[in-house]
Amino acid sequence: MSDAPELPKEEEEEREEELTPEPEDQSDDSSGEEAAGNTEMDFLRNLFSSTLGLGSADKVLDELTLDGVAQYIKSGKCKNILCMVGAGISTSAGIPDFRSPETGLYANMQKYNLPYPEAIFQIDYFKKHPEPFFALAKELYPGQFKPTICHYFMKLLKDKGHLRRCYTQNIDTLERVAGLEGDDLIEAHGTFFTSHCVSFCCRQEYNLDWMRDKIFSEDIPRCDKCSSLVKPDIVFFGENGGSACMFEGNDFPRCDLLIIMGTSLQVQPFAGLVGRVSKGCPRLLINMEKAGQADPLFGLLGFGGGMDFDSEKAYRDVAHISTCDDGCLALAELLGWKVELEELVKQEHARIDGQEKEKEKVGESKGAAAEVSAAAPVAPEPKKEE
Repeated sequence: MSDAPELPKEEEEEREEELTPEPEDQSDDSSGEEAAGNTEMDFLRNLFSSTLGLGSADKVLDELTLDGVAQYIKSGKCKNILCMVGAGISTSAGIPDFRSPETGLYANMQKYNLPYPEAIFQIDYFKKHPEPFFALAKELYPGQFKPTICHYFMKLLKDKGHLRRCYTQNIDTLERVAGLEGDDLIEAHGTFFTSHCVSFCCRQEYNLDWMRDKIFSEDIPRCDKCSSLVKPDIVFFGENGGSACMFEGNDFPRCDLLIIMGTSLQVQPFAGLVGRVSKGCPRLLINMEKAGQADPLFGLLGFGGGMDFDSEKAYRDVAHISTCDDGCLALAELLGWKVELEELVKQEHARIDGQEKEKEKVGESKGAAAEVSAAAPVAPEPKKEE
């Protein structure tokens, strides 16, 4: 008796199920649209995050100090270090930087009678008035200076398998002298290592020794083929190019530590490279003052890319305010490399001094031979028999 009333209800429910349209297709369509919408939103979030530096990232450094950077390197997780360096790494070698108020190059250009200091590196001015540039080049020419502690610290990073590449603004070739070459180095503003004729129809190439001989003989370097000016392969203002525009595509996305040394980060496109690393990549600045900081307005809007050392949101940028040499020595000590670094500098400087002494001896012997040849009496020609 108790089961009798349930039979009709079941039949009724079955009939209702048959008559009621199933909402499966509608549900699939709505869920598909929702998924597509989510995918589009995720794409937009990632786009804005990668291009504007929005969003959060995991904190890699235990603390935002030089010691925190050292512990990260020692952890074994750091195998793709990029270095970005400027004129400040070479000042202890005796090469002035550009923008220091009293000692920088631009503050001491009066003797060249320039319309403005930067004109000495303007391509149009150079083509009309090459004399000031080559007078300055004689003072600063590669081969007169030895690499600094900072240069050899980068060499040590290479030897220990940590350095992916060095991006340099410098034209002094000291990175090469220290042992960085080929794939180790991107010379963003060019180099004195090679030179070319400025004529588009010629473009004859000349090496470092050829240019040195011309500059130190106080001749304006001119092409042996077409007599046009020959310019070192450094990038002047007003010229297209510069290797920073053609940086290695995978370098910055793969970078796991960016070390920036001795640069004001004021010259583009080089300065903009600091924003090309991932949001989780720590960035260490070793410099006499903080540089590359984000615009305060952009910071309020949450836009990233620039350096952030001091805000409450700072999570990866470290500023070590010192000379580049002192900063590298301090980091080397924290890594347990200080003695090795000091020994490397000592050995390499001794090797360079030895090479210079050999060159001087060769030069003296050539000079002496020339003097003897000039002083030797010319033997009279034998008289012909009549």
